[in-house]
Amino acid sequence: MTIHTTALVHPRAVIAEDVEIGAYTVVGEHVKIGKGCRIASHVLIEGWTTIGERNQILSFSSIGTPPQDIGYKNEPTELIIGNDNVIRECTTIHRATTKADKKTEIGNNNFFMAYSHVAHDCKLGNHIIMANSAMLAGHIEVGDYAILGGIVAVHQFARIGAYALIGGQSAVSQDVPPYVSAAGNRAKLYGLNLIGLKRRGFSDEAIAVLKKVYKIIFRSGLTQEEAFEKVQSEYASSPEALHLVDFMKNSKRGITR
Repeated sequence: MTIHTTALVHPRAVIAEDVEIGAYTVVGEHVKIGKGCRIASHVLIEGWTTIGERNQILSFSSIGTPPQDIGYKNEPTELIIGNDNVIRECTTIHRATTKADKKTEIGNNNFFMAYSHVAHDCKLGNHIIMANSAMLAGHIEVGDYAILGGIVAVHQFARIGAYALIGGQSAVSQDVPPYVSAAGNRAKLYGLNLIGLKRRGFSDEAIAVLKKVYKIIFRSGLTQEEAFEKVQSEYASSPEALHLVDFMKNSKRGITR
């Protein structure tokens, strides 16, 4: 491993052999860092934080710091980060509170741009992009391939569905379904995230089905229950359609419309 002489790495931290740690970076006692990680200068990593392999963490980021929760009393809650994530300058990612499963979890291949923030108890999937100054409050779930534009703020306990696109400067207070585009303060839906779906390899047939399903759920005038029944009856062979309905059925904060 390569550790700069000015870095402070606790002797009980578990660091893989080929990790690089830059100048003035501080790594705490309970931290674990996997193979191939590159930690730049002036990074703080503390708490019960486990970082997977080949992650890049750039300067002035704070990783695994305590949750911004007045009830937290320094309990041994965790932050778990997967593999191949890029965490850019001044990003903050907090470990969990004791109010759920005591884990903040981040998957693989995510890109956190400068000044982005992930609060306590969040659950993030894979291939997510958070643009500059995008912010997640506590207990938020974000699905795979979701994109959050710059200065987006998401209310605690809200969910962002897979392949969703949130436009810049949006304030999200309710769940955003998978496959859609949303923007505004408060955020509203603007149809499917068609460009994103095409880039991710969705077939023309799958996109055509999602267009029909979107119209049934949001534009047909049917009640939500009637719309769900119609979709499940007519498009039972579409995994995307069923996933969209299932996401909406399990909403606790209500659905962005």
